Amino acid sequence: MKNFLVSLFYLFPPIIAIILLLLTPIPNAQLTSSENRILLQIQKLLEYPQVLEGWTNMTNFCYLPPSLSLKIVCSNGHVIELTIIGNKGSPFSRRTEQTFRNLNETLSKRFSIHSFFTVLTKLSNLKVLSLVSIGLWGHLPSKINRFASLEVMNISSNFINGEIPSSISSMKSLKSLVLADNQFNGIVLDLTGLASLEELNLSGNKFGPEFPSTAKKLMRINLRNNSLRCQIPPQLMQVDKLQQLDISSNEVFGNIPSFLFSLPFLQYLNLAANHLSGSLSLNISCSSALTFVDISNNFLLGKLPPCIGSKSSKRTVLYSGNCLSARRSNDQFPSSYCKKGAALAVKPPLGSQKDESKMQLGLVLGITGGAVGITVFLASLILFIFRKSRSERTDNNVDRHVSDKVSITAYPRPNVETGHVPQTILEFPPYSIFTSEEIEDATNNFHPSNLIEGSQGKLYKAWLRDGSMVLVHRVKLKQPLLKNIMQNLKVLSNLRHRHLVSIVGHCVVTYQGHPQTASTIFIVFEHVSNVSLKDHLTNRRKKELLKWPQRMTISIGIARGIQFLHKGIAPGIFGNNLKIENILLDGSLNAKVSGYSIPLPSKLEKGLLEATSPMLMSATDPNIEGTYAYESMKTAVQITINCISKNSSNHPSIEDIIWNLQYSMQAQGSRTSSGNPSPNL
Repeated sequence: MKNFLVSLFYLFPPIIAIILLLLTPIPNAQLTSSENRILLQIQKLLEYPQVLEGWTNMTNFCYLPPSLSLKIVCSNGHVIELTIIGNKGSPFSRRTEQTFRNLNETLSKRFSIHSFFTVLTKLSNLKVLSLVSIGLWGHLPSKINRFASLEVMNISSNFINGEIPSSISSMKSLKSLVLADNQFNGIVLDLTGLASLEELNLSGNKFGPEFPSTAKKLMRINLRNNSLRCQIPPQLMQVDKLQQLDISSNEVFGNIPSFLFSLPFLQYLNLAANHLSGSLSLNISCSSALTFVDISNNFLLGKLPPCIGSKSSKRTVLYSGNCLSARRSNDQFPSSYCKKGAALAVKPPLGSQKDESKMQLGLVLGITGGAVGITVFLASLILFIFRKSRSERTDNNVDRHVSDKVSITAYPRPNVETGHVPQTILEFPPYSIFTSEEIEDATNNFHPSNLIEGSQGKLYKAWLRDGSMVLVHRVKLKQPLLKNIMQNLKVLSNLRHRHLVSIVGHCVVTYQGHPQTASTIFIVFEHVSNVSLKDHLTNRRKKELLKWPQRMTISIGIARGIQFLHKGIAPGIFGNNLKIENILLDGSLNAKVSGYSIPLPSKLEKGLLEATSPMLMSATDPNIEGTYAYESMKTAVQITINCISKNSSNHPSIEDIIWNLQYSMQAQGSRTSSGNPSPNL
């Protein structure tokens, strides 16, 4: 047979080529007609988003070129992977049903999540499903378990609320479950039945108060920024393949179990911004795999164990904001602070109490120029004006009336060196220097539909190749690229902080033939849903969401962002364009400072370097009535009065402000005197 084919090839080469072509199996990538119809229904139910535009009955879905925002993979006539990444942003937590349905962010009122998943689950062969930032809202339906073969489910950055349906526990093939940055709440169901689960990401929701029961094969757990109010469960010891654990920004209390540090494969451990207390055992051993530990901003006492306290180039350890007797004691509080905070942390939250006397709190917003402007701006976010029922209030007597009634002595703070700023781990990718082609591709050649007006001027929405959304700011320069400009570009990579709209990269485009002359610099910012603190405080419905604890948390966040601009980089950045509309809130009401000065010598930046003019605005705000603790409010008032004092010698440093605001937050943990001010007020 072999010799026959060889002879045939020499005698009739075209014929043998055709025979071989006919004998070669062709992979079946053409979709069934039913799945073609399903995809077109999905396009309709998602209200014809831009990423799906152009789909018709003639579209061959299996041959669509994959992009950053769309990927369809077929096998044997069926869709096995569907990835859709939109530009609907991410939600603001604790919205009411009326306020979260913003047409710019969510799908319209006509959208039905039940109808959508009824159609979607007909793609029964799906193994990978990613629906990111496409504006889904409503409760996740129980029919989600119809995806019997699903291995990866990512429905992050949408507006889905309610609890996780119990039916999800029957999805035995599931390896990765990502529901981050939604509006889920309640207790997480028992996930121990998901025997194949390796990744669980529920960050940026309101799950709690209990820690979820987890599968033993989990390698990555992210519960950051939820409402956990519990101790770290000993059952985590059994999750011995764990590589990453992040439970930061919750209310987890109690001691840190020693076994966490010695889990054999654990590389990343983030316990920051909780209520953890007590002393760490000096005898704990750390796994050789452990490269990052963050235990900052808790109530920890005593000494650091040698395995995390000793300097090592292979391990990063962050521990500021505790009461540790560490070698770097200037960023630690006195032990009394942690003992009091730990005692408050374990108390259950009290229900609302009936006010014994009426008291209305309002908004003090102060912005002033020069060096004092930064301090006064922080004070402006402390939401207080004391309203006396029998007297008329004018702008001229507000400062005098309050200062006559309240002592202006603020609480002492730990000794903090001028040049030190506690560091915060950033969840950003490595800083990138982009090519002009990458910038053009990300912005769709600067398409007008991607142009928005932001606090930095004209910005373009863009999508990087990993699917993440960013904002691109174009700065035109006429000056030669001298050494000082190049030095300024190096500063950009340091402008990355939890409470800044951070810079993730830049691109420099130069004229051909003139390598020392810059034409344009593109600065790439992280994307934060463009809803400012001003929008929340001036909108009646949104303002109802900002009770006293939320406002205090926002104030502390702004203070930390400004502290970083002043002292977290060298040289520090001052004269920033600090206005209330330049404070953005992400999906978890985390404050981010935008519109700050970028150290580049250009006319775009001139306005950002000018000092802002003084302004004092006040308005009564009954929304926080009954939500504050007396000691918390009193501490905030005291530091505020110091900030807005006409005597510059009374102005506190940024460290003093942060210390007092943190003390105020700790006092808020016990609201036994809420709404019952003392005679001194």
